[in-house]
Formats: sequence, structure tokens, C-alpha cells
Amino acid sequence: MDLFQKPAYPRAIQDEMKQSYLDYAMSVIVGRALPDVRDGLKPVQRRILFAMHELGNEYGKPYKKSARIVGDVIGKYHPHGDNAVYDALVRMVQEFSLRYPLIDGQGNFGSVDGDSAAAMRYTEVRMAKVAGELLSDLDKETVETVPNYDGSLQEPRVLPSRIPNLLVNGSAGIAVGMATSIPPHNLREVVGALLALIGNPEITVDQLMQHVPAPDFPTGGILYGLDGVRDAYRTGRGSVQIRARAFIEKAKKGDRESIVITEIPYQVNKSRLIERIAELVRDKEIEEISDIRDESDRDGMRVVVELKKDAVAEVVLNNLYKQTQMQTSFGVQLLAIVQNRPRTMNLKELLEEFLAFRKEVVTRRTLFLLRKAEAREHILLGLKIALDHLDAVIKLIRASKDPKEAREGLVAKFGLSEIQAQAILDMRLQRLTGLEREKILEELREVREEIARLRKILAEESELLRVVGEEFRQVLEAYGDARRSEIQRETKDLRLEDLIVDEEMVVTVSHTGYIKRNPISLYRTQRRGGRGKVGMGTKEEDFVSMLFIASMHTYVLFFSDQGKVYWLKVHELPEAGRASKGRAIVNLLSLAPGETIASILPVREFTEGKFVMTVTALGVIKKTDLMEYSRPRAGGIIAMGLNEGDRLIATAITTGQDEVSLSTRQGKSIRFHEEDVRPMGRAAVGVRGIDLEEGDVAVGMEI
Repeated sequence: MDLFQKPAYPRAIQDEMKQSYLDYAMSVIVGRALPDVRDGLKPVQRRILFAMHELGNEYGKPYKKSARIVGDVIGKYHPHGDNAVYDALVRMVQEFSLRYPLIDGQGNFGSVDGDSAAAMRYTEVRMAKVAGELLSDLDKETVETVPNYDGSLQEPRVLPSRIPNLLVNGSAGIAVGMATSIPPHNLREVVGALLALIGNPEITVDQLMQHVPAPDFPTGGILYGLDGVRDAYRTGRGSVQIRARAFIEKAKKGDRESIVITEIPYQVNKSRLIERIAELVRDKEIEEISDIRDESDRDGMRVVVELKKDAVAEVVLNNLYKQTQMQTSFGVQLLAIVQNRPRTMNLKELLEEFLAFRKEVVTRRTLFLLRKAEAREHILLGLKIALDHLDAVIKLIRASKDPKEAREGLVAKFGLSEIQAQAILDMRLQRLTGLEREKILEELREVREEIARLRKILAEESELLRVVGEEFRQVLEAYGDARRSEIQRETKDLRLEDLIVDEEMVVTVSHTGYIKRNPISLYRTQRRGGRGKVGMGTKEEDFVSMLFIASMHTYVLFFSDQGKVYWLKVHELPEAGRASKGRAIVNLLSLAPGETIASILPVREFTEGKFVMTVTALGVIKKTDLMEYSRPRAGGIIAMGLNEGDRLIATAITTGQDEVSLSTRQGKSIRFHEEDVRPMGRAAVGVRGIDLEEGDVAVGMEI
């Protein structure tokens, strides 16, 4: 036992827990959950691609079983569960998850309906063509390599990616105390922004947004507004509103309509979306839908929502946007690993980091190629010396006992290096012909030109940027495509009215202050001798004092006897049966104690050129522009200033060219043209409209 016993050291448990949790957090942040800003890959994704590269499982080559790839990854580079590796591999295949899939798959890799992929023993994969750009020049010492987990192999710390993968494919991951959520973008737009950054290092984020206006999701959809996108690009945090792409289709027969959904927001499960719509129909939250069909096939998505007769398709569509995942919000958090540290960046900083990485890759590749070119030049110079002194070289070699003596003789007599001397000894006799001599000299000229080109790249920043930019253009030419997600810059918040059908209603008000609405369709046309129908239930002492027809979106202004006005929409009034008396108005409005409603005016819309005429019991009249009543508050606003002991009794809407008639309790009346009353503000008291005798009061107004 003593042979295997290790020494124990005392340590406070809080210190051990703190250190252990810190180690765990850093391992998750740097080693598992967050992507590197340079190649846009998490470690597991990078190891999958590298393992496929090492296996020769590249584009244009035969597919290999996914299980073979997963086995190589977990056995050589990624000592974690096989399911975690396979899940990462599957996502890199899915066209609805990555804007530019990095792996080409054969078999069932899941669907937008949430179906899971087939087991790894059934599916086959190889690298997609675009993935080759992530591994380009890997063999030219362009990136640093590190030992794998057991020190038996080397793996790249990062891939020398030629495409800005972090932005074009996005990333999502939850680490410890932080998370990243980077949406995918269009390659053509991002490369355009990189070229603009090369041309103008002082370019602003807003100017970069002219090249990258918004994310571009693999599932398409409509980006609804850019305010959240601007926040994300400027600060690294924001949100993107995404709507499903839908259109209204008329039936070939009949007058019914259908809503056809062809694209859904990113990461939305189509089957769950359809189930949610069915739930809303079942719960009668949306009653205008008669059927839902999923007609999606290999040619694309098509979900048909059939509507009932006379349903208003636009209102149903707005309800679907409001109550389902047909409109979602994608939270943006531009967080990535930069120099082994997590960092939140804006759009320009992300592009600058990738551009700096590409400059480093091109520089390292150039140094590698320069070393090879200089080594070749060294050998060619030795061969040229040999050809210039061919007879002497041949004589020396023939006189030597063995290759070692010949090599030493060449070094001593012609001042060659060991490498040059060995190259001369390795040269075949056929290269001594005149034609081969010219080939050697031509190759020497070409190598010297290449050396000059490579040295220029290393010496001049402008030349380095030219090479980087040229490679960006090559990527653009090979993989650039059209945007899938449409950008809708002009947006509006969905109001309650957008979710309500604007149908005609009959509004009835009783003398004691009860109000209700009914669809006009409840009242069918009757003949001249018809008995009619009950329109409102009332008590013996009550009666219907007002009835008007208005649409659901019509405004209703309630004027109180204390000179205040309150504001509701018809759809906010209680809907009740024909025999019901409705609901008390005092329960709908914030009336003061003792305050009662004196007059009600329906207003379809607030427009210029119309006025509200108000009159009080003491005969005071006032004319006010209708527009002044268009912005009410919950507690009401002043409609008319009142003198002490006076109260408002009637209101009416006029056109500015009407005749006004006032009547009193004692039977007196006066008529005048409304132009005789000048317009006043809401809080004004008004002017005398009729002279009253002692004990008389005004009781009504007619227009």
C-alpha cells in the first residue's frame, strides 16, 4: 500500500472549490462552448474537420461512415462522448442550421420538423467543398500545432480559414457565466465588408452596414426592422426580429382564401409551429381557420392555413405573427475567444480580428514558401556551377573512390555546400544535355522571381493586403450567393386593432348607463309588417337612449357632465346577447364620484376640418377642433371649461358649415350658423349660445 500512497497536503475547502470551479469554467469557456474568432469553430468542430482531412475524407472523394469519423475524433483528438461529437457533426451537415454547411452528408441528418438524424452507423459524410477553404494551406506551417490530449499526435490550434466562418455560419453556445449567439450572414456581403475594411481601415460600423445590412439565415424569412441589428453591430448585443414568409392565396373555386407559409424563422420547429396553430384554433383564440395542411416536399416548404368564408386574411395573419413562432426574436451576442480570452465585439472588431488573422496566415505561408524557394535556389546554383565546369566535375567524380570522397572533393574544389554537392551527385546523366541545362537555368530564373515576389509581400504592407484581398475575391467568386433573408426596413408594432376584424357592430346605450355591442349580422332584414327583435334587455324604469352603427375600429368619445371626455374603441365595449342589457359604463371608464356620462360620439377617424360642438345647461356653447380630442388619457381629459354650477348636457360633430339649434326646458329655441361661434381650445369655457329666463335651462342641441 505504501508504494502507491501519495502525500496529502492540507488545503481549505473553500480555496479548493474556488480553484477547481475556476479551472472548470476556463475549460468550458476556452475548450468547449465558445468559438475562436479566427476560424469561427468550437474545438469539437475543428477536430472533426481536421480528422476528416487526415483521413482524406475530402470533397470529391468517396463518403465514409460517420461512425468512422466519430471514432477517429474521440480516439485521437477529442476525449468526450461519441454522441456529443456526432451531434456536432450532424449540425455541420444540416442546410437549415448552417448558412454554408461544412460537411456533405448522405443519409438522414434530421429535418426542420425536429426529426433526429439516423444513427452514425447508417449515415455517411465527406467534407463540403467550402470546408476545404478552412483547411487551405494547413501543410504550409500557417498555424501553430499543439499536442493532442495524450501527447501522441499534433493538432492545429486553429484552422487557417480563408472564409470568415464565424460570421457567415454563426455560432451558439452556453459557457459558464456567459453565452454566445452569433447569427449567420451572407458570404458575399461579409467579404465585401472585409474588402472595404482593407481599403479604408478607418471605416465606421454604419459604413460597414452598407455592405452587411443584416444577418442572412439559412431558412430565409423576413428580417422585420433593423433597429436591433444596428445595436448588435455597434455594441455586440442586440436582437433580430424574424418573420415567416407568407402570402395570401385565393381558392381556385369559390371566394375563400388561404395563408401559405413558405419560409419560417431560423431555429423554429415546423411541426411545433403547426401544432401551435392547431391549439389556437381548438381553444377558439383564432376562429377564422378551417384547416391546416403541410404540403412541404423536396422542392420546398409549403404550409397551407385555410380560412373560413368571409374571414379577413390580413387579420388572421397578424394574429399568427402575434401568437405563434411565425415571428420570433433572435438575441445577438457577438462573443468569441480572442487570444484565449472571451470578448464581446462589434461588427468592425470581428472583421478586424479576422483580417489580422489572414495577414498572419499569409505571412507565415510566405515565410514557408520563401524558405523552400531559397533552398531550391541554393541547389540550382550548385547545379549551374557543375554545368559550368562539367568536364572537371565528371573527372573529379570518376577519380573518387566513393560518394563521400566525391562530395568532399566538390565542396573543396568548387566552394559548394554539402547539400549542393549531394544534389550534383544525385543528378541523372540525362540532365547533362544542352536542353536540360536550359531547363535548369529557366527554373533558376523562375525561382528567383518567386523569391523576389515573396520578399516583397513580407516587406510591404500594401502588397500583403493585396494578396489577402485577392484571396477574398477568389472566395467570393467561388462561393458567393444571393441573400436568402429579405430585409423589411419599415416596420410597425402590431396594435390590438391589427388582430381584430373591422366588422360592423350595433352599439346600444340605455338611459341608466348600460352599454353593449352586437354584430349587425344578428339583425336580419324584416318586411314592413315584421315585429322586429329585442335589441336590448331593460328594466321597467330604463329604456334605450342611444343606438348607432360603428365598425370595431371606430373610436367612441364619452363626454361627462363635469366637462371631461373619455375614449374607447368599439371592440373594447362588451359584446352581449340581444336580450342582455350589457355592462355599466361606470365600470369601463375611470369616472370621478358623482360623474355621469352626458353624451356619446362615435368617431371613425380624427381628421382636419371637423369640430366638436359642446353645450351646457346654462346655455354656454363652444366649438373645438376634433383633432384636439385625438390623444386621450386613461383618466380622461378636459373637454370644456365649466362655470360654477354649470354642467355639460350635449355634444355633436360638425363640418364647420352646419346650422345649430339649441332648445330649453321651457320650450324656447334658437337657431344659428356655426360660423357664428369661433373655434376655441379644449379647456376654454365657451360663449353664450342662448339667453335663459330665470329657472330655465338648456336641454338639447341639434345639428
